[in-house]
Amino acid sequence: MFDSYLNESILKRAIDNKKIVVKFYDPKDFEPNKKKRIDDRPYGGGPGMVIRPLPVIKAIEKAIGKKKKIEVIFLSPGGKQFTNELAETYLKKHSDIVIVSGRYEGIDARVKKIFKAKEISVGPFVTTGGELPAMIMIDVMSRRIPGVLGKHASIEENRVAAHDVYTRPEKLVYKKKNYNVPKVLLSGHRAKMDEWKVKGNKKAGK
Repeated sequence: MFDSYLNESILKRAIDNKKIVVKFYDPKDFEPNKKKRIDDRPYGGGPGMVIRPLPVIKAIEKAIGKKKKIEVIFLSPGGKQFTNELAETYLKKHSDIVIVSGRYEGIDARVKKIFKAKEISVGPFVTTGGELPAMIMIDVMSRRIPGVLGKHASIEENRVAAHDVYTRPEKLVYKKKNYNVPKVLLSGHRAKMDEWKVKGNKKAGK
């Protein structure tokens, strides 16, 4: 599921240039009995299946290896909201991060207790699986690593970046109506342009 995203554009170049390394550990590979499912019915009843703890524990152990300074993140809709600031904190403190992404009804909760994993959510919603949230985290953290975006100034949150952006042509005509670029952006006055960007961001709630 990650192939199409990691093998395109910026992240592909980051991987090719060894700016980031992404590895995968499938719990199914750590189940001795290959005919046995790695999920089972939940205690307490309810719909869906829960992924058993031991295959996931072994997969995490393999991912951690002998590394000491490592963060284990357990993706959960009820976790702490993932933000740019949190991404920056992780990058400063850890050279390696293990992201545990579940499926079905989730992973046995004892896994996060064993590894003292941080519960993280990418937003106030539920996805079918943890793959998309994991991709979001990989993208957000990777782009903050020097060399991934080419210019570190490309990180919008580190500079005055506008919510609305414009390019050529200066005057756009659509269905006999003119749509013009704001005059302030044509003025060349840096302070006024920055002020316009800040006001626009506040209006947009950024």
